[in-house]
Amino acid sequence: MTVLKSVVLFVLAAVAEIGGAWLIWQGWREHRGLLWIAGGIVALGAYGFVATFQPDPHFGRILAAYGGIFVAGSLTWGMLVDHFKPDRYDLLGATICLLGVLVIMYAPRNT
Repeated sequence: MTVLKSVVLFVLAAVAEIGGAWLIWQGWREHRGLLWIAGGIVALGAYGFVATFQPDPHFGRILAAYGGIFVAGSLTWGMLVDHFKPDRYDLLGATICLLGVLVIMYAPRNT
């Protein structure tokens, strides 16, 4: 159950951070306005809180592992929202990052 909780929290964090950055991008670069930017700021703040609910108590480990989630999540967001077509190197890189997440977060430890 702890692994499932951790994975769900990583997904929620990714949606908040990537979505927040996307809203700011849309507000500024696509000239959609301050409400989009404000929504992005709120979402980025939510991301910061979501990470604190991870079962592992180590900030550095959580953020390091989240980096891999962010890479894969960003490509997924781009595919779903911006119709981005990742190439094989994008997919290979994301796979390597996700393997890193598995090692960092879920490898057995003697602690």
